[in-house]
Amino acid sequence: MAHCADMFPVVDTRDLSAVQSEVESVFSSLFPETDSGFMARTFAWTEQFFAGRYSGYQAIDARYHDLEHTLQGTLCLARLLRGRHFAGVRPVLDPKMFELGLLAILMHDTGYLKRSDDTEGTGAKYTLTHVRRSAEFARNFLTEKGFNATDTHAVQNMIRCTGVNVDLTTIPFTSELEQAVAFALGTSDLLGQMAASDYVEKLPVLYLEFAEAAQFTGGESPRAIAFRNPEELMRNTPVFWQNYVWPKIREDFGGLYRFLSDPYPDGPNFYLDAIEANIAKLREMTAASPPR
Repeated sequence: MAHCADMFPVVDTRDLSAVQSEVESVFSSLFPETDSGFMARTFAWTEQFFAGRYSGYQAIDARYHDLEHTLQGTLCLARLLRGRHFAGVRPVLDPKMFELGLLAILMHDTGYLKRSDDTEGTGAKYTLTHVRRSAEFARNFLTEKGFNATDTHAVQNMIRCTGVNVDLTTIPFTSELEQAVAFALGTSDLLGQMAASDYVEKLPVLYLEFAEAAQFTGGESPRAIAFRNPEELMRNTPVFWQNYVWPKIREDFGGLYRFLSDPYPDGPNFYLDAIEANIAKLREMTAASPPR
């Protein structure tokens, strides 16, 4: 199997089974004595959600926040939790919290799914409300599957960490470990997508999602997603990285990105290196074309 420069195996994030296999491998390396049967079940549920085979919902039609986007974050989260675990950090990760974190990352963008009777536009119109909708989806689904209230609330708390403007101090975490996994999830949601080899090429698609959301809300969009054209979004993405994402993962989320360094603590960090390369590419592209 080919490997990245940091020795992470190359995994096709368009392939759910490939990501599932890698996450199962991570889980087995952390908890060799623990049954990983929940993994196949959880990924099967995810495939149903996004393929339109879950009752009451259509297949995902948002083109940026698609299944691959979710799998990019999922792969990053598994790697981050493995790095944290083997670094010996407390509180120590346990199998249950790994499972809840996996459920949360796999459902964190289900808020983009449209109900069966929703015939207007795409799920991108829910950009401004998708975190709340995802948390509601998770509550309803997990309750249906017999999860207890404590575990369901933990998954919802983790999902809430992915909100752009969320005040993390208002999230009612019930333990330090729950918070740590939630912050790892928030970190992975950002890094997984921005480190993708086609991130720059996908930004015009993200712009179209933002534009649809603005249209759906009557033009009332926060500044974070208000752009006149794809070029303006691309021009502002380095600023988004420098002024929002980097401080967020370094300070708000406690610097957990450092556990992606392989080997820890002084090895290269594939995710940060890939993002810096994408940002450099964006700067070069936008410098070559004047603002419109």
